[in-house]
Amino acid sequence: MAAAKIVVLYPVPKDMAAFERDYTVDHAPMVTPQNFKGLTKFVASRIVGTPDGSPPPFHRVAELHFPSLAALQEAATSASAQQVVGHAVSISTGGMPVVLVAEVEERVF
Repeated sequence: MAAAKIVVLYPVPKDMAAFERDYTVDHAPMVTPQNFKGLTKFVASRIVGTPDGSPPPFHRVAELHFPSLAALQEAATSASAQQVVGHAVSISTGGMPVVLVAEVEERVF
């Protein structure tokens, strides 16, 4: 059974400092196994550039890892997870975050 993850792409915010404060102080601490049952790993990345030097379309990427697609689906439908999702939308001042679901194939070298 393949692992799965939720990928959240946050557009570049209107006010970078306010978004970073809201994201790091308020939002990221909400992403826990208590709010997302079955969560095994949370990776938060800040986009710093693109290969060709053009402005990136996204400012942050969040990855929420689960042991399976079924576990992800169960976690995502919980009331606590929906509150966290609502908060993510409320702080994303550059537009709606893009949310994707992916199966994970991982190779560690």
